Amino acid sequence: MKTILTLIFVLFIGMAAQAQDAAKEVKVDTVELTEKVSEVKENSVARLYKFKNSKIKKELSFDTKANKAKLA
Repeated sequence: MKTILTLIFVLFIGMAAQAQDAAKEVKVDTVELTEKVSEVKENSVARLYKFKNSKIKKELSFDTKANKAKLA
């Protein structure tokens, strides 16, 4: 008798759980984002060299310890 009542109780709880309408439609408000693109002009100072590629030549003419002359 106890097993029959337990089985009926479990079935009753299962049917009650399925009978509930848990899937409600939720409407989502959409928000439209607009990006503002603004162009800003920057005036930068450029260096003027008397000779072409002077900056490159200066950077390529570095000395290392291996380049120095060794005294015997």
